[in-house]
Amino acid sequence: MIRYATIASVLVLSGFSPANAFVIPSKTTFTSALCASKGDGDEVVQQKALTVGTLVEFEEKKRTHVGKITASEHKSNGGARYSVQDHDGHKFDIPDKAVHYAMPITPDNERKVAALFDEFAVALEEGPSDLRKDLDISPELLQMAWEEAIEDEDSSHEITGKSLVELIHAHSASALDAYKAWRLLRTESSHIFFKEIKSHGRVVAFKAKTTKAVENAKRAFCTKAENAEEDLCFV
Repeated sequence: MIRYATIASVLVLSGFSPANAFVIPSKTTFTSALCASKGDGDEVVQQKALTVGTLVEFEEKKRTHVGKITASEHKSNGGARYSVQDHDGHKFDIPDKAVHYAMPITPDNERKVAALFDEFAVALEEGPSDLRKDLDISPELLQMAWEEAIEDEDSSHEITGKSLVELIHAHSASALDAYKAWRLLRTESSHIFFKEIKSHGRVVAFKAKTTKAVENAKRAFCTKAENAEEDLCFV
């Protein structure tokens, strides 16, 4: 397949190893788990909590926001809760399960966190076509990424937003691009190729579907009238 050979050649020449693209990165966003006494000798294992300053996409009363964690605490049952301030300055008290996505602030990003927060809020409102344009990931490239994932016998066939950017463009993904790629992978067209993998209710990765499952999903997607002109249906 000419297209596949081309992307693979580019990756090899760049020194990028595709196998590494499918390794889910270690989660450095969390504090260590602690044990607290519940009384009568019982111990409650406290849930790993996101650190203060982390930017998050979260849900509140079926509405999705982006915000910054300003404080965290653990309840008596060990569950984590956060005080969050959204981009408009509104404050919320939410449980950990309300967080969809967490973007830790690295030392490199600390000086530009205000600008990053602004861009994070804009990215939340972007539709699939805008996400594809920003990331320079066409439907054809997305399908190539799926082909790479499904054919790599040494991987778990799983991919993240960060590793999708690294696989296609052969460079490290910025924090914002990793978020945009995560959102792109959650769109209906991306679900043709990948299914969501959750951990504690949060989508943390995407697993490549089998060839048969992709053929069926693509056929169902392209037979819908609203999708008839989608580029993906001509790939």
